[in-house]
This record gives sequence, structure tokens and C-alpha cells, in this order.
Amino acid sequence: MQQSINFLEMIGGGKIPEVVVGTWLVMGILLIFALLARRSLASAADPLVPDDKITVLSVAETIAEWADGFVSEVTELHHYRGLVPFFGTLFMFILLANFLGLVPGMEPPTADSDLTFALGTICFVFYIYQGMKAQGVAGYLKTFLGPMIAVAPLMLMIEIADNVFRPFSLGIRLYANMFGDHMVLGIFTGLTKLLIPLAFLTLGSIFCVIQAMVFMILSMAYVRLAVSHEH
Repeated sequence: MQQSINFLEMIGGGKIPEVVVGTWLVMGILLIFALLARRSLASAADPLVPDDKITVLSVAETIAEWADGFVSEVTELHHYRGLVPFFGTLFMFILLANFLGLVPGMEPPTADSDLTFALGTICFVFYIYQGMKAQGVAGYLKTFLGPMIAVAPLMLMIEIADNVFRPFSLGIRLYANMFGDHMVLGIFTGLTKLLIPLAFLTLGSIFCVIQAMVFMILSMAYVRLAVSHEH
């Protein structure tokens, strides 16, 4: 049986883990895209007038506008705009990392649990910070005790367990789905020809978008709970 080529392993020379190489690649693509969009915006005759064709700037503006509206609808917070850069970047990173697995010879970095758990941990720290920022450190920690002193010890244990489990839940969900999707896609595209692989690539693309959105939505929900504590 002919062994498939793994470009990420080749780039890393067998010394750098594939997930690290893939992560660097995704980060590099996003940074180049951001720099090109910034340069286009700076050189535009009138930044307020949208381009009449598809350009790097028009794509960036579309993504920013969508992220702004989506974060507003999900969080329903008055200061939501300050959250848009974080969640917009999170979505774009996960989306591009997912799509990397659709390229022949590539592995999606999100199919590695190290990266997905790291993303979950980042979101965990972010929503804890947002909760303390909105309610104060003492006010936020007080929400862990529940509404009654009598049940405070029990509520404290429940709240700690719930919050500790969240980053693992985010990481496991994304890792398991992307690992399974990449395995199935690789098997079926290797056994079939032309039209069938195209159909699986189309389904895989939809799946990549859905998984990025699910991760983003759950992360925003945790921020909303931390800020307003709607338990």
C-alpha cells in the first residue's frame, strides 16, 4: 500500500510536531491576510466606500461585519464590540485550521488534542477575566456561592467543577469531531474517484464551518454567563 504524503511532517523534518507546524502555518496565513487588508485600507481613496469587486479589503470587511453582528446577537451585551476582536480571531483561526485538513497531504491542527485543549484553556481564562472585569474579583467569586448561605459549600463545589470542565468540554468536542471527520474523509476519498471525493469535500467544508461556529458560540455563551451570571 502506498503511504500518503504528509507535508506538515516533511516541513517539520520529523523534529517539530505536525500540530505546531500546522498552527504556525495557519497563524502565518492569517497575519499575511491581516497585513494585506490593513495596507489596502490605508491606501484606499475613501475607506468608507466599499470596493465594487472582491478584494482582500472587501473580504476582511465582510468578515468583520459578520463577526460584529454575530457577537452582538449571541452575547446580547452592551459592550459586545470589545469582544469582537477576540471571538473573530478565534473563529478565523479554528476555521482555517479545520480547512487545512481538506488540503491533500495536510493534517488539520484542530485534530490534535494539544491544540484544542489549549484553545479551550485560552477561552477559560478569557471568560474568567471578563467576569471579574464586569463584576469585580470579589463580586465574581461570590457568584460561586449561590443565592443562599446554607447551600454555599455545595454550590461552590458544583460551580468549580462546572467551570473546570468547560475548557475540557470545548477541547474534546472540537478534537473528536475534527479527528473523526478527517479520518472519514481520508478513507472515502482514497477508496473512491473524482465525483465522490468532491461530495465529501463539500460536506467536509460545511462541517469545518459548523465546528468553528459551535466553538465560538459556546465560548461566547460562557462569557455571557460570567458577565451577567445568568445561572
